[in-house]
Amino acid sequence: MNQMNTPHPMFEEEEVLVEELVDLDAYDLVVYNDDFNTFDHVANILVKVCKHTVEQAEQCTLIIHYKGKCAVKKGGYEELKPLCEAILDAGIQAAIV
Repeated sequence: MNQMNTPHPMFEEEEVLVEELVDLDAYDLVVYNDDFNTFDHVANILVKVCKHTVEQAEQCTLIIHYKGKCAVKKGGYEELKPLCEAILDAGIQAAIV
């Protein structure tokens, strides 16, 4: 029996297309401190817009207050854009960086 001409199914070659991986979490949504908004207002907006837990939102507000800013969410630009706009519409300074 001649098996040299019969390819073994486990050893078939397959072409694989390798695509460049894009980092989907390349951006931060940063909220900045100001002298106008209360802790409660900022925390409520983070819960509503970013889907933070109450604890997450409270921690972010403390960081914003004491450090001047806090990255409240990571993600792709298109994902973060509507969140940033909603935060800005609530009178809170924010940017995607």
